[in-house]
Amino acid sequence: MNKLYWLNDDDLWFPEPSTALEEPNGLVAVGGDLSPERILAAYRLGIFPWFNPGDPILWWSPNPRTVVFPHQLHISKSLRKTLRKGCYKVTFDNCFEAVMRACAAPRVYADGTWISDEVIAGYCELHRRGFAHSVEVWQGDSLVGGLYGIALGQLFFGESMFSRATDASKVGFAHLVRQLTQWDFKVIDCQVANDHLFSLGAVEIPREDFQQLLINFANEPAVYSLPWSTLTIAPWA
Repeated sequence: MNKLYWLNDDDLWFPEPSTALEEPNGLVAVGGDLSPERILAAYRLGIFPWFNPGDPILWWSPNPRTVVFPHQLHISKSLRKTLRKGCYKVTFDNCFEAVMRACAAPRVYADGTWISDEVIAGYCELHRRGFAHSVEVWQGDSLVGGLYGIALGQLFFGESMFSRATDASKVGFAHLVRQLTQWDFKVIDCQVANDHLFSLGAVEIPREDFQQLLINFANEPAVYSLPWSTLTIAPWA
C-alpha cells in the first residue's frame, strides 16, 4: 500500500507520482507552500495542488489522467457556428488575475472553490514570470469567459475555466488549442475528467503514459518568442 508524504518547508522535494494513494484522484502529498518554485517543481512531475480553503495544501497525480491532444480537438456543429459568427472577441494574457477571480466565483453547481487568494497570488506570480497564461473571451467590453493554465516546454497544463455566456469557455478553449497547435504543443493536461472536457475531445490515459509525455516534452523549447498578450487572434475560418 502506498503512503502519504508530508512535504518539508525547507526544500522543493516531491515523492514520485507512482507513490500516490490508490484512489481516483491520486493524492501524493500534503503541506508545503504555493511558491512559484514549488508549483513548477510539482508540475514538472505531473503533480498539481487542489484543496479547500483553510485546509492543508493537497498535491495530486490522477490515474488515469485526462488530456487533450491538440489535433484531436472536437468542435461540434453548434460550436463551429458560434466560432464562425465571431460574436466574441478573444485575447490572451490581457487580464490574468481577472480570469482567475472569475474562475473562483460561485457557480450554480458548486458551493465553493479551491481558488483562494493564496492560490491566486501564487499563480499570478507565475504569470509575471511568463509561465502562467490566460485566455479571455469578451462580449463587447464584458469578460464573459476564459481559462488559465501553465505552459512548460511543449505542454500546457489547464487549470480552470469559466463561462457567463453560451459557449464562451469553449470558444476560448478552441482558440487556445488552435494557437498551441501552431506552436507545436504536444498535449494539454486537463487533470481530471468531466463531460465538458469530453465534449471537446478529451481522453483519459494511464498515469505512466502522461509521465512519459512529461519526460519527452516538458523541457523541449517552445516555438514562440513573442509575449502572448501581443497575439492577434485571427477570425475562425
